Amino acid sequence: MSDYMIKALAFDKQVRAYAVNSTETVGEAQRRHQTWPTASAALGRAVTAGVMMGAMLKGEEKLTVKVEGGGPIGAIIVDSDAKGHVRGYVSNPQVHFDLNEEGKLDVRRAVGTDGTLTVVKDIGLRDNFSGQVPIVSGELGEDFTYYFAISEQTPSSVGVGVLVNPDNSILAAGGFIIQLMPGTDEETISKIEESITKTPPVSKMIQDGLTPEEILNQLLGEENVTILEKMPVEFRCACSKERFGRAIISLGKAEIQDMITEDGKADTQCHFCNEEYHFTKEELEELKEEA
Repeated sequence: MSDYMIKALAFDKQVRAYAVNSTETVGEAQRRHQTWPTASAALGRAVTAGVMMGAMLKGEEKLTVKVEGGGPIGAIIVDSDAKGHVRGYVSNPQVHFDLNEEGKLDVRRAVGTDGTLTVVKDIGLRDNFSGQVPIVSGELGEDFTYYFAISEQTPSSVGVGVLVNPDNSILAAGGFIIQLMPGTDEETISKIEESITKTPPVSKMIQDGLTPEEILNQLLGEENVTILEKMPVEFRCACSKERFGRAIISLGKAEIQDMITEDGKADTQCHFCNEEYHFTKEELEELKEEA
């Protein structure tokens, strides 16, 4: 089944909730970047959180998540939009460690704990909205939870998880975000907190075949959940040869002439999806004319 996300309200609109199965989406990122298991888990968790945060936007709005924890994985960059499209990459994809004390992929060690999580939202205004918080965990779920509490003043619980097969492909990936609206009563908060502590890891629920709807029902109680929307989710990059051509034009005639003289061609590659675009000498001549 293709990946999808559910948006919902719960407890008489006191709670906003999102859940996603992102297995194929994270799998596409893994294949494109050839990430090793610990890097796959880190990138996959960030991609999963990013695509749910994108669903909080409207229309043509977009956001970028940047995780820089000072660990060996380097930076994780994720772009998402309001339509369920997401793309992402990690500076050092071939990072892997032995399992941690809990027998899980050691994402904290890969990401690091000395740095920042930054979210930049392009909501169509002249200036983008930007929020930044220190990395508090390195496991990423807790870091996104902290981001919502501090930067957006929204008490939230973020669960994201990835399971990796022995051949490095993605076995299961998914996540949820539960957010309390202003005025949520104490009884509801206690119920949700208790439920979250009893719920298995989200990646295990996905592996066991639970749908995003069933994950929210397990977290919040089926009788309390009202589904608002079901949205397809996919890894999709906005890059194109035309875009790279425009970028080359922006370098100016002199630099394009240097490319023609020195290499007789230009080879470019998109960071986000690893797609390669090649420009012949003739194509560079045409771009130089436009510069």
